[in-house]
Amino acid sequence: MLVKFLSWNVNGLRAVSGKREWRWFSGTDAQIVALQETKATPEQLKPEVARPEGWQACWASSEVKKGYSGVAVFSRITPLAVTAELPEKRFQGEGRLLHLEFSEFHFFNGYFPNGGAAEVDEDGRPTGRFRRVPYKMGFLEAFLAHAEACRKTKPVVVCGDFNIAHRSPDLARPKENAGNTGFLPEERAFLDRFVDMGYVDTFRHAHGDVGGQYSWWSYKARAREKNIGWRIDYFFVSGELKPAIRDAWIENGVYGSDHCPVGLLLEV
Repeated sequence: MLVKFLSWNVNGLRAVSGKREWRWFSGTDAQIVALQETKATPEQLKPEVARPEGWQACWASSEVKKGYSGVAVFSRITPLAVTAELPEKRFQGEGRLLHLEFSEFHFFNGYFPNGGAAEVDEDGRPTGRFRRVPYKMGFLEAFLAHAEACRKTKPVVVCGDFNIAHRSPDLARPKENAGNTGFLPEERAFLDRFVDMGYVDTFRHAHGDVGGQYSWWSYKARAREKNIGWRIDYFFVSGELKPAIRDAWIENGVYGSDHCPVGLLLEV
């Protein structure tokens, strides 16, 4: 069976669903569509957006702050089970993870934390530290432990905004960003270890080290027009599914957000 997946950080579903770019959703032939940074509960959206006909809609919305974070999955395949959030309580409440179990695999949609604002000392000088990096790293470690526990029963597919560019080809200006969150050594080291544990970056598997392929661009300084971007949105599969990868891609012609969709085709 061929399964087509799409993942998009929409940076506010209420806003995106009111734009013509949202025709992307009604026109898709994917079986599973994952959204991040929805910034909404289903009740805040039009019914045809929150629970579109022909799809099973799954939601995890922020409980700690309105209009913040949030993920959703729309599936044409009925899951066996749906779980929101990580098991560890300190990483619950922000609506950052959905876990759908299917007959052939576990599927995770994650909006992983960013590193937050840069910290400064009492004189206002940068310290090189970022406010939420410890939380981010803890969340990533908790996710990895959970994914590994699930992997004992069947393979894993995970997508979403990791808020990390893994290697130099994954961002336009690696040298300039070496000290910025999203490209810090500890963040990149996590993805190194994730890959070493058998998780396959499907885009790199399909396309090698091709450069200039990004999924996020700052709204500042016409960054998207100049293609000064970062590849921080991924599809990973556990190694058991590596032979099932048929294609992986970035839909950088789709607008409506500061991110664009990414996709994966598996034969399972």
